[in-house]
Amino acid sequence: MSITDRAVPTENLRDAMNRGSNDAGCTVTRAATLPVPVAGRTPPDHVKNPMSEYTPAEDRYRRMPYRRTGCSGLDLPAFSFGLWQKFGPEHPYETRREIVLRAFDLGITHFDNADRYGPPARAAQRFFGDLLARDLRPYRDELILSTKAGNAIGPSPHRKGGSRKSLLASLDQSLGDLGTDYVDIFYSHRADPDTPLEETVGALVTAVQQGKALYAGISNYPPDRTHDAATLLRQAGVPLLVHQPRYSIFDRSVEQNGLLKLAAEDGFGLVVYSPLAQGLLTDKYLVDIPVNARATTSAFRSPEVIDDTYRRRAAALNKIAEARGQSLAQLALQWVLRLPVVTSALIGASTVAQLDHNVRALDFPSLTKVELALINEHGLHGTGLRL
Repeated sequence: MSITDRAVPTENLRDAMNRGSNDAGCTVTRAATLPVPVAGRTPPDHVKNPMSEYTPAEDRYRRMPYRRTGCSGLDLPAFSFGLWQKFGPEHPYETRREIVLRAFDLGITHFDNADRYGPPARAAQRFFGDLLARDLRPYRDELILSTKAGNAIGPSPHRKGGSRKSLLASLDQSLGDLGTDYVDIFYSHRADPDTPLEETVGALVTAVQQGKALYAGISNYPPDRTHDAATLLRQAGVPLLVHQPRYSIFDRSVEQNGLLKLAAEDGFGLVVYSPLAQGLLTDKYLVDIPVNARATTSAFRSPEVIDDTYRRRAAALNKIAEARGQSLAQLALQWVLRLPVVTSALIGASTVAQLDHNVRALDFPSLTKVELALINEHGLHGTGLRL
């Protein structure tokens, strides 16, 4: 049986993941211990901000299943929340606040950021830092905050790439943006062919050893570079916690390039992004392109990909979803979580209702072998993505 055929066998995904580990197939020896945060750092203020009216839902940890991240001791929620898009100042502050607080109420404890998220760069982090100070400071020890560095955020040669200068300087700025002494996960956002991998990995190790990050991660690395980074990190006593690749029904690169198998072999988790293919795996584009839809406003999506081939395949997938009593988005989210090696799926939202709808993907029965075969028939790699 291939790794992509291993579905979670249960009546629904939420119950399956609440039963325990994700059986990610750990086959490597863990380092004995991870370095601890630097002694003397100011702990989070556990006194509730009197200006905040927010109190989190008491049942939040009964709402969300958690999965073990690779061979580590860290559990992440089945859904993590990403602030990649729509969390800059052009969107209403209260809307952004309501979405993030609702996510925490639903048991989403992992909030994923990067120095370049906004726009402009760092705007999403500054927003979250303000929210942390205003509403979430008493719950900092319950949150998994991640940030990334390495993608270009300005014309300076020191604001891009995988050098120690770029990564560690960006991390210091991100800690200031977020208003926290440490992040839980610090990622190298992309592989940099112009910087020795040993230097990039060394920067991640330094971040952990200095107590500025608890875990090291990488994103968008090809498998060979991923394995080399995992080896170097393990040798340094800071095992690779997680890789963040793109994965969806329409983008199966991680199946074809061996990253899924490598994750199990090297013992790291996968937090996958764009599980809805930036809206292509929703009902948004089945008939036409709505005004102000991402296909017309985003630099990451072009209206030219919304063609007859895409619509035919998306409509077939939508019929599979309807037969199960769910939406296409819920089907697509459930599909990426069918694999134990996938720790968490990153989702975003522009409304609380959209967030609630997507999280309800956890409530549906597991996909059957027949349904998985139909999804494979119509969900062809590269659809709408120009890969």
